[in-house]
Amino acid sequence: MSVATGEPWASLLGALHTVITVCDSVVIVYFLAINTSYLVLILIALGEFVRTLRRAPFAGHDEAATSPLTPPVSVIMPAHNEAAGIAEAVRAMLLLRYPEFEVVVVDDGSIDGTLDALREAFDLAEVEYVVPDDIPVRGGVTSVHLPRGGPVRLVVARKDNGGKADALNVGINLARYPLVCMVDADSILDSEALLAVAKPFCDDPQRVVASGGVVGLANGCTVVAGRVVEARVPPDLLGRVQVVEYLRAFLLGRTGWSKLGSLLIIAGAFGLFRKDAVVAVGGMDPDCIGEDAELVIRLHKHMREQGRDYRIVFVAEPISWSEAPSKLKVLAHQRRRWHRGLTEILLKHRRMIGNPRYGRIGLLALPFYVVFELLAPLVELAGLVLVPLGVLMGAVNADFLWRFLVVAYIYAVVVGMVSVAVEEYAFHRFTRWRDVWGGLVGVVAENIGYRQLTAWWRLRGMWDGLRKSPQVWGAMTRAGFESPGQVREKGGDRV
Repeated sequence: MSVATGEPWASLLGALHTVITVCDSVVIVYFLAINTSYLVLILIALGEFVRTLRRAPFAGHDEAATSPLTPPVSVIMPAHNEAAGIAEAVRAMLLLRYPEFEVVVVDDGSIDGTLDALREAFDLAEVEYVVPDDIPVRGGVTSVHLPRGGPVRLVVARKDNGGKADALNVGINLARYPLVCMVDADSILDSEALLAVAKPFCDDPQRVVASGGVVGLANGCTVVAGRVVEARVPPDLLGRVQVVEYLRAFLLGRTGWSKLGSLLIIAGAFGLFRKDAVVAVGGMDPDCIGEDAELVIRLHKHMREQGRDYRIVFVAEPISWSEAPSKLKVLAHQRRRWHRGLTEILLKHRRMIGNPRYGRIGLLALPFYVVFELLAPLVELAGLVLVPLGVLMGAVNADFLWRFLVVAYIYAVVVGMVSVAVEEYAFHRFTRWRDVWGGLVGVVAENIGYRQLTAWWRLRGMWDGLRKSPQVWGAMTRAGFESPGQVREKGGDRV
């Protein structure tokens, strides 16, 4: 009796032992593979930075700023309930160094007096204006306003609320110029940001259809008149960890993908596109949370299917700044939203994944994002359960495991430190040693709890995307920036 009942249990335990052994091996190999892939992208980016630094003295920004051949740009700023800072943001945009551009502000049904703030700041007058319908929109335009003085290059449109993507589509319809730059209303741009991101269009006007720039974290930085005048690492640990994330993924990762001709993401906070290409693919998708990345993938798809020779590039210069979440609750909303957007995009364009028709996009970039971005939180959280279970069942040697964990942690820290070192070598943004040490503290802290938390938030975002739950953006609570009178005492400055 005991033998008869014991054999099935023994078989079941043996099978479970085998499954856990295999799963633990997969988790270990996965961890090594994802960090190695980051390291490879960082090294590719380093090579690109070396070339960029060599060309920097001959970048030609002064010539482009005065040349009549520099393509004009329409800067599109969607705004919803931005009354507190919209006037200052528009003033900063109007002071960008560029020969010919306009700023198109689209008020997406604000209820806090955003339009009133703009009307008072720029003496706006409502005008009769026929808005082109190049791209279909959901929220109709109720009014268009121009400055009474005339020479200010500003257009303000008021529309019914339809979401950020719909507001951008209205802005694209209103844009007069062949290049459209999409900018968040709360973004802070360097004075030469447009010149930097437009350079690829000047160098290769026939092939470049989109370009994006680096988005840096403005937390802790000193901001004067809408410009970052002193870059600093945030004083809080959460901000420091995010600095490391942004360096690895947004600066180095995207630079590497751009060099490989497989860039999939241009941040919605600052990106430049050829208007005719955007119109050809139908504009922004108002049903997708990650509308910025979805547009880039759709451009790749369209160009590949048309057999066009094209380029989508990344400008490896810190030219746009944004405030990162300083509270865990806000960060959770952001990461959950980002991963939901990634899930929706990959599901929408699943036919491109592994499809040789789309070249490196279908065979390299999209599979990478599926394996190392979409599934990463699932594998990481599964590892937290399966690896200890494997130790308890004897499927994993405990002595080997703790040695591996030490080596793996050191490997992840080395990858993060290389990210900080490469960024400092290329741009030398931080003038104080304490800022560099602050970044290194973020590197050490990232893998102790933070990655596990973000993995859980991202997993919830993936679940939201799979079950198509209602889209909830959540509020982005902003702490604001330092003014000159709030600058903390300097120390540890370096030459």
